[in-house]
This record gives sequence, C-alpha cells and structure tokens, in this order.
Amino acid sequence: MRHFDHIDAARRKHLFYRHPRPFDRHDDPAVLAVALGATLYSPATRPALAEDVLRAARRGVMSMVLCLEDAIADDEVESGEANLVAQLRSLHGAPRRGRGEGGGGAPLLFVRVRDPRQIGDLVGRLGDAAALVSGFVLPKFTAAGGGAFLDALEEAAESTGLRLLAMPVIESPGAVYAESRSEMLHETARLLAKHRPRILAVRIGATDMSAAYGLRRPPDLTIYDIQPVAGAICDVVNVLGRADGSGYVVTGPVWEYFSAGERMFKPQLRQSPFDAHRAAPLRQRLITSDLDGLIREVHLDKANGLTGKTVIHPSHVAAVHALSVVTHEEYCDAADILGVAGGGAMASSYANKMNEAKPHRAWAQRLMLRARVFGVAAEGVTFVELLEAAGTP
Repeated sequence: MRHFDHIDAARRKHLFYRHPRPFDRHDDPAVLAVALGATLYSPATRPALAEDVLRAARRGVMSMVLCLEDAIADDEVESGEANLVAQLRSLHGAPRRGRGEGGGGAPLLFVRVRDPRQIGDLVGRLGDAAALVSGFVLPKFTAAGGGAFLDALEEAAESTGLRLLAMPVIESPGAVYAESRSEMLHETARLLAKHRPRILAVRIGATDMSAAYGLRRPPDLTIYDIQPVAGAICDVVNVLGRADGSGYVVTGPVWEYFSAGERMFKPQLRQSPFDAHRAAPLRQRLITSDLDGLIREVHLDKANGLTGKTVIHPSHVAAVHALSVVTHEEYCDAADILGVAGGGAMASSYANKMNEAKPHRAWAQRLMLRARVFGVAAEGVTFVELLEAAGTP
C-alpha cells in the first residue's frame, strides 16, 4: 500500500519532492498509526460491503472500520455479524489485485465491536479470512471495562498466530466530566501500558463526548469551538499523547457532515490560494459539501497533536490526506533541526522563523514519520494542488 498511488505517476512526480513510501499491515505499528490517515467508518450491515471496501481503496482510502456498534441498530447486531463474516470471506476468496493505479486491494481493516466476546467469536467464524483484519476498535474504553477487550484480543491473536492490533476509543462520560476525567485517563494509561505492543492508536469519540452534554457540533464550527469537548480532547492528548515515549498516536475526531445546509458564517477557505491555481470551482465544491469546515478542523487537529481523522464519507478522505503531506518548508525545518546534535538556535532555511534544535526535536521526529508515509510536497506545491489531484466530491 502507498498513499496517493491512485494518482497518475506523472502527476505524482510533479507533486512530490519525496514520494510516500509503501507500507503494509505487518509494518511497525508506529508507522501504521500515522499511515491510517482518514479512517473511513462503514456499518457492517451494508449489503455490498466487500465491494464498498474495494471501491474505497480505489479512491485512496488506506484504513476502514467496519462497525458493529453505534453505526447499526441494536436489533441488527446478529445480522451485521453474519454479513461481516460473509463479506470478508468473499473478499478474501476474490482474485488479488494490486493497489496501484486502478488497483483494488483492501485497505487496513478494523472491526468495531460492542462486546469483548465478539472478538474471539468473529475471528473464529472468519477462518482464513481473519487475515484481512488488522485489529479491533474498542468502544467506550475505560480502565474498568477495557481489560476484558484487550484480554480477548490477546487470546484471539495467540490462538490464530495473527497480529491483531487495538484502537481504544476514549468517549465515555467518565472521560469527559471534569471530576472524573483525570483519574480515568491516568488509569487508562496504566492499562494501555501493559498492552503497549498491541495498541496501534487511541481514537477520540467526539460524538459521544458531545452527547454527555446534549450537544452537537454544527457544520460551521469545529470541535475546538465546543469548549466542554475541546477541554476533554486537550486532556486526552496531555495524558495519552505525550512525546516522551509513554504516549500513543491520538487520532482526530469524526467529521460527520457531507453536504451543506444553510450557512450562518462565511466560508472558512481563503479565495486567493485557489485563484492562484485557477481552482475556483474546486473551492466552490468544497464549500458546497461543507468541507471547508473539515479542512479547518484538520488544521486544528494537527496543531493540537492529533494525527489522522475519523470520517464517514469517501469525499472527506482527499482533504485529510492532502493536509497530511509534509510541506517542503516543514521538511527543511525538520531536517535542519535533526541535523544538529548539540542544541542551539538557527534561522530556518526559508528565513522566516527560528528553529531551536532541542525544543523542536520531538516535533521534527514526528514530522519525519509523517513524511515517510505521506511524502513531502515539491517546492511551491500547495495544498490546493494536492487536494485537486487526490480527488474531491
């Protein structure tokens, strides 16, 4: 698998100074956690789930979650499990095709379960097709209930010889309410540390967090404008996303809109970058689909230490991935910082900022990992060009 392989090779050559590097499901989890990118959620009940997976791959999706939890009704769990098993067995038995231009290989696949017992049951029912599953998403994760999920995952991995990874979701009221949040997150950190080799990333369930207050983020605001939830996200990063070796990749919360209604505020995309590339129609399509809000939120995710994002529509993927490409300026800064062993400050290669070798080192190391999987844009190539190439609604 490789990001942007669905783009014509000649166009990729123009766009990238350093091309994205290939990866597969057996790579180091530190690489896979960043490579997830825009993780597309899909209800496990979809009748053509196998074809949906292949179609998503052809559009550049690198990770998907097949959901048996909140995305389906309570009375659909049994039929959802049966459909998931049948569709993945069909996908596993289909002729393999490459993921290059026009290719159709499956993305990294994860199953979101409701109950720990589903993990072993589903792996057993899948048989050889369980090899398609990279891991499980563990909902409403807390220290009190999370151990059962992780133990079930360990048992399934040991019985099959498969490497099955976990993505716990922080979304319970205990992770949101001020009086319980700190203790709950630190207890969760201690539990996850015991299972560190299996923890791929920590996901944030902003919809459930908002529900704890009876709130819903409108499309013209970001999750960071919803202060009770923004505070919870801040604490999740503070406890579980540290750069001292104890933290994990923390992914950005879901963007749940895919078409615009009546707008209260002006669009959040400046016009001049699009005019410079004669891409005014692209800007209008983004605004019409409410993707200007998504783009704003992804910028804020990155600024607040989050990597990747949960999405619910294929039209969201290109924006998240285009914004994940490391700019030429960022790459030059990171290379300069990592090239100095003894500390000190220096002017950036672009002569517009100061780089400090020690304080900026962790940032530079993280950025280089993102550069590995998403590539480095060629000098002068902008987000607009990347987005236009990656595909938009």
